[in-house]
Amino acid sequence: MRVLIIEDEHRLARNIATVLGEQASFAVDISADGEDGLHMAMTNPYDLIILDLMLPKIGGREILRRLRQAGKSVAVLVLTARDAGGDIVAGLDAGADDYVTKPFDMGELVARCKSLVRRAYDRPSPEIRVGELVVNTAARRVMWGGKVITLPAMEYRLLEYLALRGGQVVSKEEILERLYDFESERFSNVVEVYIFSLRRKLSARGGGPVIHTMRGQGYMLEDVSR
Repeated sequence: MRVLIIEDEHRLARNIATVLGEQASFAVDISADGEDGLHMAMTNPYDLIILDLMLPKIGGREILRRLRQAGKSVAVLVLTARDAGGDIVAGLDAGADDYVTKPFDMGELVARCKSLVRRAYDRPSPEIRVGELVVNTAARRVMWGGKVITLPAMEYRLLEYLALRGGQVVSKEEILERLYDFESERFSNVVEVYIFSLRRKLSARGGGPVIHTMRGQGYMLEDVSR
């Protein structure tokens, strides 16, 4: 999943990005001002935007207004000062999906971010089931037939995205956009490498979900045991 943080407190933004990467396996981009953040939000396919309301150049409330006016349905979590009750109401009225007040508990923030992403894919439960495969997005754990399958971070990120889109064809471009942030180096065949590795690990368990290659279109995770 890919997240954009629009926050002018550099240390806070970097801390949030680090925690989301480590605890939620999200790819995270950061913008320090409203003008740049709005441009990034308009031109990239994010699953979630974490938005401070007090920003230089363009305020967070105006960013929200323009995003919704442009038809962008991306989930937005607002960051605001603890005593700014009016800002919270205004942010929600402008189209925010949730909010946290500063200072906040980082674990709560991560949980709220995960919940918003799941809801965006119409997956309210933290456990995504595809046949006997269970992807627990809260614990970042993959199980097959009751046994844990250990995956590196990038393979987990790819499998989680395919599971969220279970039964749908997902293009290579969509996968690359969700796997990497702007600072990451990308290689032309990296998706194929990760798909091959995931197939090998899933097929070792026998039967169950299969990652299909849809020629010229992309990939699809589907339960073929029924």
